[in-house]
Formats: sequence, C-alpha cells, structure tokens
Amino acid sequence: MRVASLVIRTGRADLSFDGIRTEFGLSASYPPAALAEAEEAVSRSPGDRPDLTSIPLVTIDPPGAKDLDQALCVTKSGDGFTVHYAIADLGLFVTPGGALDVEVRRRGQTNYLPDGNVPLHPTVLSEGAASLLPGVTRPAVLWTFECGADGIPVEVEVRRALVRSTAQFDYASVQATFDAGNPHPSVAALAEFGPLRRAYARERGAIELQLPEQEIEPDGDGWKLVTRPRAAVDSWNAEISLMTGMAAAAIMLEAKVGILRTLPDPDPAAVTSLRRSAAALKVKWPADLSPGAFLAGLDPATPEALALFTDATRLLRGAGYSAFSGSVPEVTTHAGVAAPYAHVTAPLRRLVDRFATEVCLAVTAGEELPAWLAEALPELPSEMGSSDSLASKVDRAATDQVEAWVLAGRVGQEFDAVVLRAGDDEAEVFVADPPVLAKCSGRNLPEGERLRVRLTEADPVERKARFERA
Repeated sequence: MRVASLVIRTGRADLSFDGIRTEFGLSASYPPAALAEAEEAVSRSPGDRPDLTSIPLVTIDPPGAKDLDQALCVTKSGDGFTVHYAIADLGLFVTPGGALDVEVRRRGQTNYLPDGNVPLHPTVLSEGAASLLPGVTRPAVLWTFECGADGIPVEVEVRRALVRSTAQFDYASVQATFDAGNPHPSVAALAEFGPLRRAYARERGAIELQLPEQEIEPDGDGWKLVTRPRAAVDSWNAEISLMTGMAAAAIMLEAKVGILRTLPDPDPAAVTSLRRSAAALKVKWPADLSPGAFLAGLDPATPEALALFTDATRLLRGAGYSAFSGSVPEVTTHAGVAAPYAHVTAPLRRLVDRFATEVCLAVTAGEELPAWLAEALPELPSEMGSSDSLASKVDRAATDQVEAWVLAGRVGQEFDAVVLRAGDDEAEVFVADPPVLAKCSGRNLPEGERLRVRLTEADPVERKARFERA
C-alpha cells in the first residue's frame, strides 16, 4: 500500500477546535506582567558577542512557519564537513524568576492546533524578536561542528553570536531543488552529509518507526487531512538536530551536570514479541540484526511494515527527562537515538531547551552554573513530563476530531484497510483513503494484512470513529 498525499475537505467554515482548547485549558493570552516583560525584552541589547552574520544560514520549516528555532549551513571542508547550526537564544529574552519565566514554565511547550497555535512564548518573541527570520540580524546560540569524512564530529564549539538567515525554505521546496540538481549552496552538502549521519544512526542501532503521519491543514472553508511520505531532506535535516542534541548530552555528561532526554533500552520481551510478529508475517529478520537495523530495512509502503512499525512502538516506552548534578543518572541514553541525547534545538517551542543550552554554554566557558539554573534543573523533568502528556492528548484529540468530521455521513460505507495491531476482539487499522487510524471490531483479525472494513460509527461530538470487518 503506497501512502500518498491524500486530501479530504470538510466543506464547512464553522468547524473550529475551540472545544479542544476549552477541554484542555489552552489559552493564547498571557498574564499582563509576563506580556509586559516580553515586550520590554524585544529591545534588549544582545551584549558583547561576535558578529557571524557572514555565515549564509538558511531555515527549513513547514510552509508559513514564523517561530523559527534553527538555521543551518552545511559545507564541504576538505574531506570532511563544516556544519553551522544557529539556535534561537531565548536566554537573552527571558529573565530567570520573572513573570514570563513563571508563565512559560507553567506551559512547558507550544501546542499546535490546525486553526492556530497556543505558543510557549508570546508571539512578539516567538514569531518576532527571537525568531530566526530571514534578512534580519538575530542573537543566537551557534553550534559549529567540524566533521570528518564519515560525518562524525571531531571538534564542537558552542557560543553566543549574532547571525543572519539569508533565506527561509520549506521541506518540499528544498527537496525539489535536490531532485532538480540545483540545491542552495548552504544546504547542497546535506545530500552527502545526511546519508552519512543516517548510516551512523543505523550503526548505533537507532530505532525509527516510519509510520504514516497524519497532518491537518486548512483548505478554504474546510480542512485537509493528509499523509505524506517523509522526504529525504526531512531526514537529513533531522540528523543535524540529533547530532546537536548528542553533542549537548556529551558536554553535560562530561561535566556531570545537566538534563537529558532519556529512553530505556527495549525490554527483551518486547523484542521477542516483535520477532514473533515478523515471523508470522513472513518477514525475514536475521538473528544478528538489531531491532533498529531490521526496522530501517523495511519498505514503509508495505502493509507488513506498517504492522511491524506499530508493534515496534512497544520498544520505545518509558521516555522521560533526567536532571543530574555531581553524578550521572543511571539511564543516560535514548534508545530511539541509540546514544545520550538532550533537547537544545527548539527553545522557542519547548521549555527544556533553553535550560539545557544554558548548561552547555556555562560548561564550555568553564563557568559555574548560575544559582537560578542549578535550582531549576530538578524541576524540569516533572514540568516537561506534564506538558508532553498534554501536548500528546491535544494532538490526538485534534486528529480524532477531523477524522470524525471527515467520516460523518459515511456510516455503512466500506473502505480498504491494513491491520496494524490485533487483539482478541478488535484491532487497530489504517485506512488509506481517507487516511484514518481507528479501531475495528472483529475476532483474531490478521495483522499486516489488507481487508475491507465497514464504518459503523463517526461521532464528531465524541470525536470517535469505529469500523468492523466487512
């Protein structure tokens, strides 16, 4: 089953997500004191930092994005590569212990809804003074990597600087330039560097689940529900962020202070279960191949792969944050990355990145952590855990809502589906057209196989859709 770009229009202009905002207590407004601090910070001096605006950085984000956290420039350097990666410097704009700091720590992260985001920071910062918008000089935290011919860093530098993005791109347009053979000079080397990093991830045993991602987009007077195959540029760009997070984790672990994003190694029972599923689906899994390498070799377009990717979600359970000082935590690695890892590349949208970045800056400068930072670290795991849970619920509710809108009025119709995960009396199925993940009634449905299903329920009020085997 080839997962294509699929479009379904609701055809109504009055379908909003305000009910989800109310249900989960999401508000785009800020306390007056926090907003006043943000507005004052817009004109704050960046201080004495090197002017590195000559580096031709560019951004790659979804179309229309204004909260631009990262800008990059990847070039060949002899047999190796030089990677410049600029990250929005929220440390300049948020005063520790101030009203804005208190509010963003309450929020934890930006929540994304199809009809408007609920941002972590006021838009005067997140879409203005702190965003790495093109053509303007911005304060940033600049990571510079000197990498060998294998794409592995041999030198890493992180410092505050002034930078300037020269252009704002989106993934599809950048991919089109690579396909046409005329990529922008600032990212042309990604075509060589990205695959090297991807190969390194497979060597480490990184686990990546290539499940179809449902996306909701506005379309005139309704909404589009789409799935898109992941372009090569998406993966290459993600590898730059992962490399930076791995470097940040290494800095903090060496100094024995910081905060990591952790995920325990897969439970052996989950690996055994996945091997049984592969055997049942007649998908060969050599005994010496790690779960990550096995999954990386699957064709995500096949129904067997979709079922195995779904089963493999059991390998990635227990994600959290580990703050430490004086000694390293018991779990230091992230099983999905297959290395120690920290969040530092999205401070406009995620709280923990600002604090982890400040740790890296202090450590590499040979300075003690300021008291406010040392005091904040132990609180971050619970703050981020709460916000991650909320963001996941909001995202799922929005998708469920659009699925129910799209399917309303089609009860009784039949669809082609793939069984992803089966229980005794029901299964999770993926319907490709429209792209829907839902429950399907039926005993002992065959995992990884195609079948026809009949829609039995589509309730926009309860945000539910359900099928049965036809």
